[in-house]
Amino acid sequence: MKNIIAIVGRPNTGKSTLFNRLTQAKDAIVDEISGVTRDRNYGHGDWNGKEFSVIDTGGYVTDDEDVFNREIRYQVELAVEEADIILFMVDVKDGITPMDEDVAQLLRRSNRKVLLVVNKVDNMERRSLVHEFYRLGFDELFEISSTNGSGTGELLDAVSQELDNTYEEVPDLPKICIVGRPNVGKSSIINAFVGVDKHIVTPVSGTTRDAIYTRYNQFGFDFLLVDTAGLRKKTKVEENIEFYSVMRSIRAIEKSDVCVIMIDAQAGLESQDLNIFSLAQRNNKGIVVVVNKWDLVEKENNTIKDLEVGIRAKIAPMSDVPIVFTSVIKKQRIFKVLEQVKIVYENRARRITTSVLNETLLPIVKESNPPPIYKDKRIHIKYITQLPTAYPAFVFFCNLPQYIKEPYKRFVENRLRTLFNFTGAPIKLYFRAKS
Repeated sequence: MKNIIAIVGRPNTGKSTLFNRLTQAKDAIVDEISGVTRDRNYGHGDWNGKEFSVIDTGGYVTDDEDVFNREIRYQVELAVEEADIILFMVDVKDGITPMDEDVAQLLRRSNRKVLLVVNKVDNMERRSLVHEFYRLGFDELFEISSTNGSGTGELLDAVSQELDNTYEEVPDLPKICIVGRPNVGKSSIINAFVGVDKHIVTPVSGTTRDAIYTRYNQFGFDFLLVDTAGLRKKTKVEENIEFYSVMRSIRAIEKSDVCVIMIDAQAGLESQDLNIFSLAQRNNKGIVVVVNKWDLVEKENNTIKDLEVGIRAKIAPMSDVPIVFTSVIKKQRIFKVLEQVKIVYENRARRITTSVLNETLLPIVKESNPPPIYKDKRIHIKYITQLPTAYPAFVFFCNLPQYIKEPYKRFVENRLRTLFNFTGAPIKLYFRAKS
């Protein structure tokens, strides 16, 4: 990508609020508690006919004792390397702090275009304090209030002058959402795919808070990989921040094409894993199950075959999803995950012509295995067609659709999966009246 803008600064200066305003979205979590943003968060914006990408970053802190601070600092440094323009945010209420000076030192070494943005300037008294920030050594200074938007127009005018018109638009790519309970290895598997620690990974559950998009374009694959916050039971979601993180994860699932549901091999398939599976299924997403941390399982009494049979029994009737056993840390079978994702994506997008459906499936449901007689009434299926939806959906026209029961619907779905290979893809069946 070109025209990349990174917003950096110490914690709680309003970076995420400005990010949401520049992208005209609410993709970054905003809270009065400092340190909410951890990973880099990407968005898209445009101004005066010029498009750009925006990177929101966590608050830069030089404290090495906190594991999050070390990882956040690394993420900020990566964002600075990626960016063409840097918006260095400071807080007019606090004046210049030692942490501001640390960030300024980092940016001076970056050889990037830096615009100093003094935030929270929302009255005349605070405007008189702005000149102090010239001591940080940057030529261009802008006073704004990211909350009410004052001054952001002038800032964007200055930004657009630095941009060119060669923004590389990312094509409409398959969105692959990595979901699961906290600390099952979601961020780690994306880092393993791309070969760079683009996402913060710590032993602490709940590290990821925003839904993070990463493009993967290697070895014949071209996906948008979406890292999400771990989904816990509602009763365990107490903080407002975590609540909004979970909401973003659910929204990421809704926008995705395929969900990679990661579970912990040591814990097995738990009730919350089944809830996540059901959520993806209800939203008609392709599904791949990844059993991570397989290297930590005692192999004497546990085999892949036994565990796979157990998982398929629990997720029935949709039990034909691919299941891959991995160790992300040891990079075991992670490439197979991508292969299965591609297969499931293609299965979900598969279109069967009306003529083929009526030549192959209609004889089965009309003659070989018609619906059971109900109250002395015989049901005749006369015609089948596929709907133009993003996932496989089929309409069966018949004389008495109200008498088609669930067992027969499952039979028809299984025949569709067998005949046309819809492994891992959802299937919707509709029975409609036709005289």
